[in-house]
Amino acid sequence: MITQLPPLVVMGVSGCGKSTVGALLGERLGVPFFDGDDFHPPANKAKMAGGTPLDDDDRAPWLAEIGAALATSVGGAGSRIIACSALKRRYRDVLRSFAPDVVFVHLSGEAATISGRLSGRAHEYMPSSLLASQLATLEPLGADEAHVVADILGDPASLVDGIIRQLGVLSPG
Repeated sequence: MITQLPPLVVMGVSGCGKSTVGALLGERLGVPFFDGDDFHPPANKAKMAGGTPLDDDDRAPWLAEIGAALATSVGGAGSRIIACSALKRRYRDVLRSFAPDVVFVHLSGEAATISGRLSGRAHEYMPSSLLASQLATLEPLGADEAHVVADILGDPASLVDGIIRQLGVLSPG
């Protein structure tokens, strides 16, 4: 049983449910939730909206902002949850450099499932055409990276139940 919830990054490719699951997880655990999309500068959003994947130089300041948010106590709370793709090991290393105890919650699913979800939604700047580049970029979590994995096939409430069980945390209330 974890006595204090560490900061969590709900990670995965676009369309896997990071924002939905992260917000619900935050609500269930009584922990502030932040969407990593809100940390992107306008230039990154414009680049993605134009169908061009971000490169490492584009992501560097974004990751630093997210890392700083992970390391900052929000409203006195020691824990927080941020949705962030965190696709590469080196991106997760940046986040860990700010919050060494961060745990990654990887929302994992088949490409066809995610593609189907993307085709049924409109996103401010993330076109479904970028899914292939995200899947190609995604590096598996290493055994030395604190993490849990949740298959996205279930409904969000069931996913959150499973994540909480994996984290060893009882939902408040």
